[in-house]
Amino acid sequence: MMNKKNFVSGLLAAGLLPLVGQAQTQDTTGVARNYALDEVVVTGARAETDVRHLSQTVSVIGRPTIEQSQQPSLLPVLTEQIPGLFVTSRGIMGYGVSDGAAGGISMRGLSGGNARLMVLIDGHPQYAGIFGHPISDAYQSLLADKVEVLRGPASVLYGSNAMGGVINIVTRKMRKDGVKTNLRAGYGSYNTLETELTNRVRKGRFSSVISGSYNRTDGHRDNMQFEQFGGYAKLGYDLTNHWNAYADVNVTHFNATYPGPLSAPLLEGDQRITRGVTSVALENHYDRTSGAISFFYNWGDHWINDGYTPSAGESPQDGRFNSFDNMLGISLYQSAQFFEGNRITFGFDWFRYGGEAWTEYIKGENAGTRTDLVDRQEDEFAGYVDFRQDISAWLTFNAGLRVDHHSRVGTEWVPQAGLAFHLPHSIELKASASKGFRYPILREMYMFPPQNPDLKPESMWNYELAFSQRLLNGHLQYGLNLFYIDGKNLIMTLPNPNGTGMLNQNSGEIDNTGIEAQVAYRINETWSVDANYSFLHMENPVVAAPEHKLYAGANFTKGRWNVATGLQYIEGLYTQVATNSNGMDVQENFVLWNLRASFRATNWLSIWARGENLLAQRYEINAGYPMPKATFMGGISINF
Repeated sequence: MMNKKNFVSGLLAAGLLPLVGQAQTQDTTGVARNYALDEVVVTGARAETDVRHLSQTVSVIGRPTIEQSQQPSLLPVLTEQIPGLFVTSRGIMGYGVSDGAAGGISMRGLSGGNARLMVLIDGHPQYAGIFGHPISDAYQSLLADKVEVLRGPASVLYGSNAMGGVINIVTRKMRKDGVKTNLRAGYGSYNTLETELTNRVRKGRFSSVISGSYNRTDGHRDNMQFEQFGGYAKLGYDLTNHWNAYADVNVTHFNATYPGPLSAPLLEGDQRITRGVTSVALENHYDRTSGAISFFYNWGDHWINDGYTPSAGESPQDGRFNSFDNMLGISLYQSAQFFEGNRITFGFDWFRYGGEAWTEYIKGENAGTRTDLVDRQEDEFAGYVDFRQDISAWLTFNAGLRVDHHSRVGTEWVPQAGLAFHLPHSIELKASASKGFRYPILREMYMFPPQNPDLKPESMWNYELAFSQRLLNGHLQYGLNLFYIDGKNLIMTLPNPNGTGMLNQNSGEIDNTGIEAQVAYRINETWSVDANYSFLHMENPVVAAPEHKLYAGANFTKGRWNVATGLQYIEGLYTQVATNSNGMDVQENFVLWNLRASFRATNWLSIWARGENLLAQRYEINAGYPMPKATFMGGISINF
């Protein structure tokens, strides 16, 4: 813990608060910078789009920054680099699922754990079919060529669960003919091991990427072991100069042990989880039109022993929770330019998701039997149109509409509109209003008391202004985002108005306002600095959405050396809110100092090291789970 105001006040006085970037990428040293003119993203419009013409904010983390982080998971990198985004953690490695899990991703106070934030892989939704939330341990660094983060509703393009924004993992590819292989291995605190092997090939029209990883740790507490196996393969072929096809598969399996809160240690809290995703796509690229048709299938197999707490007089569990969930879909879109300055995209989506869950009894009077909890499938059909028109050289108009039908809940209309002003002196000014929504998930409707099959969709409106500017020939870039979120019909668990007990009900509201800021300065070829800041005010506070979040970093590159360091300050992080049974708010404030360095010993061998929480802060992100103090990792990277 530390003084809540002094640290922030000093940084704000230094002038960091009013600075924000919008879309970012990386240069060859891996330092984050804003997008320059004429650079493109895919997440905000399906087709490749000059980021200046989008009325919403898209941030991008490129492969150099991902590699420089030396992390097996993508989420710690996003927490540092994206203002307004925060990910919960409980240890040195692994997030887990079920009770006590970390890996909750929130954006502007909207949580992926509540299915209000969507993770995509190459534009395909990734969430558990029954529970509706992302599985954070599945998003490994070996997958990503870059990560695009759309801050704010993306429901027009991506439907339910994208009401708070999307994280789109764009998978790796080989752009030039040749063969490249990389082996990365590291070892560090608490018997932690990280390994990854990747091979990339391109020969003429054929390309491939094959990756595998193994990670493990003993954890910084008893009964906190984590072990993970991961694999990814992607094969692509350019059929013609305008048509290409690819197929890929990604599988991760992890074994996690849940130790319980420090005040009530748990035994036998074990999890065995397998998650997989596969997709096949056919894409076309012409001067005036581009599009794709793709099929994807996600699945998950969960085995969980909820364990027992001896100090509370509990005995080992008789049953084990099991579930198999899946999600399959078809996505079709085509974007075309009918005349100068115009772009219109038409799309269609079909999703089917669901699964079954049951308790399997292995001992006790019910040994050898099972109790079914849910066995259900739901369908979504949607059509959408996204329209963009340059009114003049200094103004672009954006508008979109989605019509989305759920097989049980009904039909949702989802509009958005915005303006992008391209002003003198490399100034960009943007204004947008967009609707986000999510359908109730199967767990809320059918699984466990207080389920309610009559739930309605949640919805919200996001109103946003964004300003950015490039100076000194693009070496200095900064800006500011202001937003207001107005949401209704949030699903909450409240006393049943028609009987006893509790019931899921559409009674919650969102009233969030905030500021996001970012700045990047390339001082010279050796030095660069960057910073981002977010302020979030919530009328109805939620867990894992800090009021103040600040990151300031510096990068040094010279000869064979690369050194990066950063400070992250978190203030007003709720780990517990008064709606909990104890009726208390609990907040945390802390500073984390991280340092990473690499030395290129030869053309094929690099030596790397990283240290985290070097100030040895005592803090919690998940209530009852103290985070480790200073930790260290070191290893090698071989490229040939």
